[in-house]
Amino acid sequence: MGLEMIEAGWLSILPPLIAITLALITKEVYSSLFLGIFTGMCVYCFSTGGNILQAVTFVFDMMAAKIGENGYMIIFLVLLGSLVVVVTRSGGSDAYGQWAGKRIKNKVSAKLATACLGLLIFVDDGFNCLTVGTVMRPITDKCKISREKLAYLLDATAAPVCIIAPISSWAVAVASEVEEAGGLNAFVRTIPYNLYAILTIAMVFFLSIVDFDFGPMKKAEEERREETAAAKEEENRVKKGRGSVADLIVPVVTLIVCAILGMAYVGGFFEGKPFAEAIGANPTAGLTLGTFAALIVAIAMYIPRRIMSLREFMTGVIDGIKTMIPALTILILAWALGGVCREMIGTGLFVSHFVTTIHLPFGFLPAIVFAVAAFLSFSMGTAWGTFGILLPIVSMLCAGEAGAAVLIPSLGATLAGSVYGDHCSPISDTTILASTGAQCEHLRHVETQLPYATLVAVVCLCGYLVAGFALNPWITVAVSVLLLTGVFGIICFLERRGSRERKQCVHDI
Repeated sequence: MGLEMIEAGWLSILPPLIAITLALITKEVYSSLFLGIFTGMCVYCFSTGGNILQAVTFVFDMMAAKIGENGYMIIFLVLLGSLVVVVTRSGGSDAYGQWAGKRIKNKVSAKLATACLGLLIFVDDGFNCLTVGTVMRPITDKCKISREKLAYLLDATAAPVCIIAPISSWAVAVASEVEEAGGLNAFVRTIPYNLYAILTIAMVFFLSIVDFDFGPMKKAEEERREETAAAKEEENRVKKGRGSVADLIVPVVTLIVCAILGMAYVGGFFEGKPFAEAIGANPTAGLTLGTFAALIVAIAMYIPRRIMSLREFMTGVIDGIKTMIPALTILILAWALGGVCREMIGTGLFVSHFVTTIHLPFGFLPAIVFAVAAFLSFSMGTAWGTFGILLPIVSMLCAGEAGAAVLIPSLGATLAGSVYGDHCSPISDTTILASTGAQCEHLRHVETQLPYATLVAVVCLCGYLVAGFALNPWITVAVSVLLLTGVFGIICFLERRGSRERKQCVHDI
C-alpha cells in the first residue's frame, strides 16, 4: 500500500486478539476477521492523524493489495476446486472409494493411510492439505471418521512435515533467513530440535493406532458414529458418473508430478539452479501449472469416453470455483489482517522487542523463544511471517560466545513455535486449507484440534527447558517423547475411568 509503518506498542496486538476472540465466541469468522482488520486500521489512522473514513478505505486497499500479491494462490485454489468437482462428477471418487474400501476396512487403517500420504507430500503445506483431503475423504467417510478428525490429520501432517523436510518450500525460506548461521546446513541441524513437528507427527500415529480421542474431537467422533451410513451418503449425494478408479488416480498423479515439475520450472531448475532452491522460488505458480495440467488430462480422459459432455465438464469447473468462495473469502481477510499487523502497526516488532529486553540465562532462551513465536504466529496467522521476524533476532542474540551453544536449539524452538501458532490459529491459511480439504466447518476444525495442538506445545515448552541446559538433541527428544507418552497415559486412564463411571451411573438409574 506504500504507507510507512508505525510502532503502535501494545495496541499492535489488539487486532488479532479481537479477531480470534470474536471468532471463537461468535463462531462466525468473516465478521470477526473484518472487525480485526478495521480495528488495526483505526489504530493506524488515529495514530497518524487520520479519520474513520480513511480507516474504512484502507481496509479495502489492504484487501485489494493482498489479492494482487496472492493472485497465484487464488488461481490455484479455484482450479483445484474445479478439479475436485469434475473428478467427483465423473464417478472417479466414488469408484476409488469402493476400490479402497475393500482394502481399507477400518478406522485405524484409514487414519494411518491418511497420515502416511500426508508425510509423502511434503513439498508444500497447502498442496498437502488439499491433495490428501481429495484422495482420502471418500475413504474416511466410509469408515465413519469425522470430517473434524480428517481436518486434524491433514493439518498435523502439513506444516509439521514441511518444516522438517530439507526439500520443501519451507526449508528454502528458513535457510534464506539464517544464512549467517549456516543456511541450509543450519536448517538441517535444527530438525532434531523442532520438537513440535516431531511430537505432532508422533501424536498423529499414536491417536490413529489406539483409536483414542478426547475433548471436542471425541464428541465429534461420537456424533459421526451415530450417523447412519445411508444418511451420510444421501447428504453427500451427487450425480454419479460412469468413471473408474483411474479417473481419480490419473488426474491426481498428474497434479502431483506436474506441480513439482512446475515449481522446478518456475524457479529455474532447468536453467541450472539447485532443485531445493528452485521449488521454493515461487511454489504457488508451480502448483497452478500442475493443477491446470491435471484439468487438461481430466478433460482428455472424460469427454472422448463420453463420461461427461463438454458442457457438463465446464459446469463442473464453474461449480468448483463456487465451492472455493468461502475459503477464499476467509483467506483474503486473513491475509489482510496479517498485512495490517506486519506492515502497518508493527505487531512483530513489538513482540520481538519483548524478546530482546528479557535478560535471563541463555539456557532459558529456547523456551522463551518458543513461547513468543507461538504467540506471534497465532496472532498473525503465519508461520513464515513469524520466523521471518524472529530468526534474525535469535541469531543476533546468540551471536556472542555465551549464546553460541544455544543457537541451534533456539532456532529450532523458533520454527517449532511458529508452526504451533500457524497450526491452531483460526486465521492461518494452512488451517483454512485443512478445513477446505476435509470439507469441514472451519471453526469446528479449530475448536477440535486446539486441545491436541496445545497439549503437544506444553510438552515442547518443557522439552526446550531441557534443551537449553542439556544442549543435546537426542536427550531433548527422548525426554519430550517420554513426557508426551506419560501425559497420554494419564489422559487415557482418566477418560476410560470417566467412561466407566458414566456407564455405571446410567446403569444405576
